[in-house]
Amino acid sequence: MDIAFQSIFYEIAVLVLLAAGVGFLGLLARQPLVVAFIAVGVLAGPDALGLVTSTDFINTLSQISIAVLLFLVGLKLDVSLVKNLGKVAVATGLGQIGFTAAFGFLICVALGIDPLVSVYIAIALTFSSTIIIVKLLSDKQEIGALHGKIALGFLIVQDIFVVLAMVTLSAIGVGVGDETGGLIEVATVFAGGAAMLAAVMLFIRYVADPLMGLIARSPELMVIFAVGWAAGLAAAGDFLGFGKELGGLLAGVSLASTQFREAIGSRLASLRDFLLLFFFISLGAGLDLSTLGAQVWPAIILSLFVLIGNPLIVMAIMGYMGYRKRTGFLAGLTVAQISEFSLIFMAMGITIGHVTDADLGLVTLVGLVTIALSVYMITWSHKLYDWLEPFLGIFERRHAFREEDGDEGSASSIPHDFIIIGLGRYGCRIGAGLGERGYRVLGVDFDPDALKNWRELGFEGRFGDATDPEFIAHLPLGQVRAVISAVPREKGALTEADPQLALLHGLKSANYRGKVALAVNYAQDAEAMQERGADYVLTPFDDAASYAVEILDGDLEKKAG
Repeated sequence: MDIAFQSIFYEIAVLVLLAAGVGFLGLLARQPLVVAFIAVGVLAGPDALGLVTSTDFINTLSQISIAVLLFLVGLKLDVSLVKNLGKVAVATGLGQIGFTAAFGFLICVALGIDPLVSVYIAIALTFSSTIIIVKLLSDKQEIGALHGKIALGFLIVQDIFVVLAMVTLSAIGVGVGDETGGLIEVATVFAGGAAMLAAVMLFIRYVADPLMGLIARSPELMVIFAVGWAAGLAAAGDFLGFGKELGGLLAGVSLASTQFREAIGSRLASLRDFLLLFFFISLGAGLDLSTLGAQVWPAIILSLFVLIGNPLIVMAIMGYMGYRKRTGFLAGLTVAQISEFSLIFMAMGITIGHVTDADLGLVTLVGLVTIALSVYMITWSHKLYDWLEPFLGIFERRHAFREEDGDEGSASSIPHDFIIIGLGRYGCRIGAGLGERGYRVLGVDFDPDALKNWRELGFEGRFGDATDPEFIAHLPLGQVRAVISAVPREKGALTEADPQLALLHGLKSANYRGKVALAVNYAQDAEAMQERGADYVLTPFDDAASYAVEILDGDLEKKAG
């Protein structure tokens, strides 16, 4: 079936609607959008419905999506964060990468795959999907659990390895196929890369913080700047010859040390997901379904290796380091799939000419199988552990000293008791009062000046928009007693766009089970907020007036007496 569109607009509209429909089916099956998007690409490709005709336009959107994705990876590579990675995260991450790469290569060679292609596939199998893991652990309220913190630690190690792998691949690709003047081109590219890296370092040192402090006053401008910065440095990287991927990554690294990185990341998450749709559509549409039949058995063997081998090596390393078998099992399940970066890595190999579309098709099949199955493995992880627990004793020392000593092996912070949203005078007074009573308080605000004042009081703060569900999902909500919105609601009709309601919706989506207190300026709003889910409603003006009356009345009674 082949459908021709006279307008790119009609084609994109149909593709997005198809993605929404397939994504809804994936939602019912508890599958991440990655699986649904690849399925959309296959359905829309020339071997099925033939919907994809504007290949140049879709490929352009695909390249922008990769730049934005790598920009978000770069945002996580803050030097101080990398320094604070625990020993267990580094050991487990490097151990899993080494094990998967070595044995993956041997399996590929045994399957009759070319050695160079085997190297590519083995490296691609080492990447796990941070996006999927964070989403699943957040849904289960296990981000703050011991195994969740360890998993996030070695996922950061994997992200660093992704960066190194792509840097190496870009360096290998420089001058490939150009026999004349190859060395000159390589030297030129490395000189350009060194100059761009030096410029980025100067930007981090002198420009990033003051510039972002000004831009962050407008959330909309911050998003526009972030996308423009990612695309701009990606274009510069492509112009200098070392690739759009590394340019986008450097753009993220240049902002990673600022206090605004979490807010930028949360606001760009939805745009990333939308743009990645076109990367996966391009990928799926490029698959030759007639050749996939020969890839089924190799894909099954490699999928079993990832689904079983990766968790086993994580369990073995964590057991050796003194963790209980349960912690190792739950953390190990998070690496039982490959990542969207695996496909990007293989696509880079195709550009260089080292691998073929058929090799990418094989890795794509492995991705579909491992992602689809690992989602259920992580969702039902505790039941799986109960079934397999009798056989896991070899992965636990007789004395699991790490957990008995309370060592979590990573730089995890002490849980917060309260989170204050809005750090104006009212919020600061509430936070200071709770702090004086010995509670640990985290403050959140989108005003850099308010956040600066809050930190000068000696409290921990985060820059971010509390009405953004993606940002709320990344807050440490696990053991928080109450979330307090100290931004009083102004008078007006109650709509779903109301910041207080947006906060309630974000907390509900993050499966937060603690108390919620909301501030309103008008007493008549109190009942409506309680009906929408608020446990407490604060009325600053009424409360202050009542307190003032009590003081004055008591003072007058004393004088009259």
